[in-house]
Amino acid sequence: MTEQSAPSTHVAFITGASQGIGRACALALAAAGYKVALAARNEEKLQSVADEIAASGAEAHPFRLDVGDEDAIKSSVKAAQAHFGKIDVLVNNAGITRDQLMMRMKRPDWDDVLQTNLTAPFLLIQAVIPGMLKQRWGRIINISSIFGQMGQAGQANYSASKAGLIGLTMAVAREVATRNITCNAVAPGWIATAMTDVLADELKEQMAKSIPMGRAGSDMEVANAVRFLASEEASYITGHTLAVNGGMLMG
Repeated sequence: MTEQSAPSTHVAFITGASQGIGRACALALAAAGYKVALAARNEEKLQSVADEIAASGAEAHPFRLDVGDEDAIKSSVKAAQAHFGKIDVLVNNAGITRDQLMMRMKRPDWDDVLQTNLTAPFLLIQAVIPGMLKQRWGRIINISSIFGQMGQAGQANYSASKAGLIGLTMAVAREVATRNITCNAVAPGWIATAMTDVLADELKEQMAKSIPMGRAGSDMEVANAVRFLASEEASYITGHTLAVNGGMLMG
């Protein structure tokens, strides 16, 4: 292996991997030949995803992680490195919402969202970067949101956290570019998930009308973007935010 080549077998660490976009990212990367470290709070759901990946002939291992706990972040990354030998790809996907109008938003709702959606990715990047620097190869992919680009009423905390994640992405990209490590973001738009399935049909129809493609995206469409950014084919892309939004926001 030359200094600038990718490791022969990639290992990806994915947060929020028990469901939704995180699960889709795990399945997509496993299908592409990556070994996958699955991190989330729900051990039962994590094991289910690990079993699903194993059934496909790929390798995955669950690691219980509450990204709101700094010590847990450090110990989970160390556990994954001990199990797989390294971490080549980090997908910061875990996120929460605590929606409320700005005038009524409580400080804990602000703090919790910023901690989970922005501080945790910062800490995870700090935890994996030493290994990536040593091997001179790495991929860091942060899952932002269209609302980090255009804002959303009732989501000042969420929008701020996702906008901050884009800024973090660019700053990290500049710091590690010379070591053959890229750092990019993916900004999904309206994505059909279990969380959006429970919304009123009227609201879903209204959202669809605001999207040029006329429909919500799927979690696998987001995962395919992540898989591309994790690949060698994306080796000259860094500090970029890839929009997966059906044309809802352009420019």
